[in-house]
Amino acid sequence: MWIDTHCHLDAGEFAGEELAVADEAAGQGVGMIVVPAVATFNFQTVAQLAAQRSNCVYALGIHPLYVPKAEESDLTLLRQAIEAALADKRFVAIGEIGLDFFVPELKDGALRDKQEHFYSEQLKLAREYSLPVLLHVRRSQDIILKYLRRIEVPGGIAHAFNGSHQQAQTFIELGFKLGFGGAMTFPRSLQIRRLAAEMPLEAIVLETDAPDISPAWLHPTRNTPDQIPRIGEVLAALRGMSVQEVASATADNARAAMPRLAEFC
Repeated sequence: MWIDTHCHLDAGEFAGEELAVADEAAGQGVGMIVVPAVATFNFQTVAQLAAQRSNCVYALGIHPLYVPKAEESDLTLLRQAIEAALADKRFVAIGEIGLDFFVPELKDGALRDKQEHFYSEQLKLAREYSLPVLLHVRRSQDIILKYLRRIEVPGGIAHAFNGSHQQAQTFIELGFKLGFGGAMTFPRSLQIRRLAAEMPLEAIVLETDAPDISPAWLHPTRNTPDQIPRIGEVLAALRGMSVQEVASATADNARAAMPRLAEFC
């Protein structure tokens, strides 16, 4: 079985095709797709989507790119949504949460402070409810790690990891897996490919971030979760392993990162 640990299946690029896209992925052996929320407006959407397909589960959180328009009351709504979802076996994590210092206007000043506040508060919710987190770590790994040392959560995934070897090791020491996807398929992505080849296999999970971060053979068109097996083939080649070994290990790692997945796969 293959597991796509990060796919925005409810995104506008899939409008009207979400269920068909999930079915196409299942046909390619993708036994599970994790669909993270990004803001309060799609909490119900991702839950309903997951309820309609046996190969879909979901996470709830407020994405850093949506923090500028978020209100403090949204954290209360998130808490309420988490409490309501705990009885739903398809609810597997808090996410997508984190920090984004790639976008210039979010890097400094009040919006940076607001990002850190929402990130910190969502980590506290993950700690309180003993849930893993799906982390957005773009250009922000060190600050992400600073908060993880202060607010201990039960692991999770550093999504679309593109940090240093040392940062990768620190995430692993804190109980996190590293997400690799389409960026790894580009020959010029030397740092990402080196990390994918050298990090312990038990620390790696696969993802698409569909419809974004398309692999080399699709770029610049829409990404889809049925690409996970081919992305896995790239990882197998980088590590000198069989594709089946990679499929089995990365699925095991996803289940370890999100224990509620074990109910389904």
